[in-house]
Amino acid sequence: MKVSPSILAADLSRLAEAASSLDSTIVDFIHLDVMDGHFVPALTFGEQVCQAIAASSDIPLDVHLMVSHPEKEVPKYFALKPEIITFHYEATHFPVRLAQTIRENGIKAGIALNPGTPVDVIETIYPFIDLVLLMTVEPGYYGQSFLANGLEKIGKLAALRSSLAARYHGHHIMIEVDGGISDKNINEVKKAGAEMVVAGSFVFKAENPNERVSLLKT
Repeated sequence: MKVSPSILAADLSRLAEAASSLDSTIVDFIHLDVMDGHFVPALTFGEQVCQAIAASSDIPLDVHLMVSHPEKEVPKYFALKPEIITFHYEATHFPVRLAQTIRENGIKAGIALNPGTPVDVIETIYPFIDLVLLMTVEPGYYGQSFLANGLEKIGKLAALRSSLAARYHGHHIMIEVDGGISDKNINEVKKAGAEMVVAGSFVFKAENPNERVSLLKT
C-alpha cells in the first residue's frame, strides 16, 4: 500500500516544517489538496505554497486540484514537477485533452470522482489516465468519516479496471482512495482493491506522523 499524507491536516502555519519532518523512506508521496472555494466550499492554498512545500522535501508530490476550470489551473503546477496531478471529472468537459496535456509534461494524469459519481464514467477515458482517486468523503474538508458505500465503490472500480485493462492492452491504472482513512479500515480498503491511500488527520494529528504512515503500509 502506498501512502500519501495530506499536508492540509498539518499545522497550516508550519507546512514546510511538516513536509520536511516526513521520512522519505516511509512516505511515498505528499498529497497537496488545492481548493478554490468554488468547486468546493473551502479555500486552501495555491501553487506558491505548494512550491514552498516542495522545496522542503524530496518526497514526490501528489497534487489534487479541487477547482473549477482545471484547464486554467493545471499548467500552474507543471513547474513543481509532481509525480501526479489529479483533477475532478465533475469539473471539466474536456478530461481527455487535459489528461493528455498533463502526460505531455511528463506527469501522471489522475481523475478524481466524487462520492455521487459512478465509477463507470472512466470507461471512455481509461486509456488516457494513470490513476483514479476515489473520494470516500465529500470533498472540501478533512476530518470526515469514511462513507458507508466506499468499500463497495472501490470494489466496483477494481472490477471495471480488470475488464478495461484487458481491452486496452494491459494498461493499468492505480486506484487511490481519499477520505476517512485510518488503521481501522485500511485492511478492508486494501482488500477491496485500493493500492494507494490519502490520510490527513490520522497522520498529522498524531505525535509521530511517520509511525502512523507505517501503520497504514503494513
